[in-house]
Amino acid sequence: MANKSLATNRKAHHQYFIQESEEAGIALAGSEIKSIRAGRISLNDAFIRPENGELWLKNAHIARYEPSSQFGHEPTRPRKLLMHRKQIRYLASKVAEKGLTLVPLKVYLKGNRAKVEVALAQGKKLYDKREVITRRETERDIRRLFKG
Repeated sequence: MANKSLATNRKAHHQYFIQESEEAGIALAGSEIKSIRAGRISLNDAFIRPENGELWLKNAHIARYEPSSQFGHEPTRPRKLLMHRKQIRYLASKVAEKGLTLVPLKVYLKGNRAKVEVALAQGKKLYDKREVITRRETERDIRRLFKG
C-alpha cells in the first residue's frame, strides 16, 4: 500500500544537508487527524526539539477542522512524536554532541495513521546554497544544449 504524502517541508533540502531520516508517529487530537486527512497541514516553519526524553514537533500548522469548531484544537500547538525510547535517545545525543538539528521532512498517511519523516540535518552555509544553485543552473544549461 502506497503512503499518501500530505505535506512536505520544501525548504529543508535547501537549508540543510540531510544525513539520515526516521519515521515517527504523531500524538494528535481527533479534530487534528481529520484536518490532516483533508490536507490542511503546513510544515513551513516547523522544527523538532528533544525535551525530557521526548521529541516535540513545534510550529507545524494544522488548520482548524470546521465541523468541530467549538471543540477544535490550537493550530500551532506542540505535538509529541512517537518513537522508541532508544531511537529518541540516539537522535537527542546526535543533536547535543554534533551540532545537528532535527527537521520534519514530510507528513504522510501510512494505513490510517499519520506519520512524520524526521531527519538529522546539518545547516548549510550561504556559500553552500549558492554552490548548489550554480550547479543546478549549469546542469540545466547542459541539458538544453544537448536537446537542441
